[in-house]
Amino acid sequence: MIDIKVKTPEDIGEIIRRVRRNQGIRQDDLAAYIDSSHVFMRDAERGKPSVQLGRVLRALDELGIKVTLQVPDAVMEPKSTRSGAK
Repeated sequence: MIDIKVKTPEDIGEIIRRVRRNQGIRQDDLAAYIDSSHVFMRDAERGKPSVQLGRVLRALDELGIKVTLQVPDAVMEPKSTRSGAK
């Protein structure tokens, strides 16, 4: 697997398009797999910022694309530890 830094909706759309084509899946077939429309897939692949995140995540999952978020350590610590309270 390759790690790709994503900064824009267009970046995600390009990744979806490349992987979908590489797997030989038509846009309308991928849309059907995720219970969506070809218009949604077109918009997602074009990087339209207002597409539904849940559907994008389903499309990524269907294509076998893993999504990982890198979160600062302090964010995931219990609140009492961060604030110094006991």
